[in-house]
Amino acid sequence: MSRRADRLFQIAELLRGRRLTTAQQLAEWLSVSPRTVYRDVRDLQLSGVPIEGEAGIGYRLSRSASLPPLMFTADELAALAAGARMIETWGGMGLASGARSALAKIASAMPADKRATIERLAVFAPSYRVNRQFSENIDALHRAVDRHHVVSMSYEDKKGARTQRRIWPLSLVYWGGQWTVGAWCELRSDFRNFDISRMTDVTPQEPFPDMEGRRLADYMRRVETPSA
Repeated sequence: MSRRADRLFQIAELLRGRRLTTAQQLAEWLSVSPRTVYRDVRDLQLSGVPIEGEAGIGYRLSRSASLPPLMFTADELAALAAGARMIETWGGMGLASGARSALAKIASAMPADKRATIERLAVFAPSYRVNRQFSENIDALHRAVDRHHVVSMSYEDKKGARTQRRIWPLSLVYWGGQWTVGAWCELRSDFRNFDISRMTDVTPQEPFPDMEGRRLADYMRRVETPSA
């Protein structure tokens, strides 16, 4: 398979199962320029691959798309197992359960030699430092992001000042030991990133509307735009 053909296949795979992926993200993952990604995506669309979205906003593979199942390489299995173990520790209980279940299903479908790759992986994420309330907050915020529900909470900033907030949670972001939620903040009338470890009394409320200027794509554009 040629390098470009391989890259086109990788783009389709990277878009499968994701909500929205920007050309910049794809370019970084594939070590090419965003212009190359734009051209490749256009060619995939012209060849019939059902990619939705547009330049400057992001892309995703249509939910109706059907790509052939893949076998995993040893490195891919190791990455999946390591990621699942980290999510089991640093994610909420719902995510942890999903990670364990997914990994078990993947392992059960693999040949014996590939299952051994998962079993012998010496990458661990001990859970003794994780607070139970923190995990419950991750779960509550994960559900709120998925269901588009307003969340009320008490928030303490880095200076120790505490405020009551109502936010429209749009995404959860893991920074390696730190989880944040990207959201529209009603108090500030703007996008904000909140450190989940500084949140208490996290309570999902009513659904928030799909409002232009306050969507995930708008938040992502704000995050990716360099400050002046």
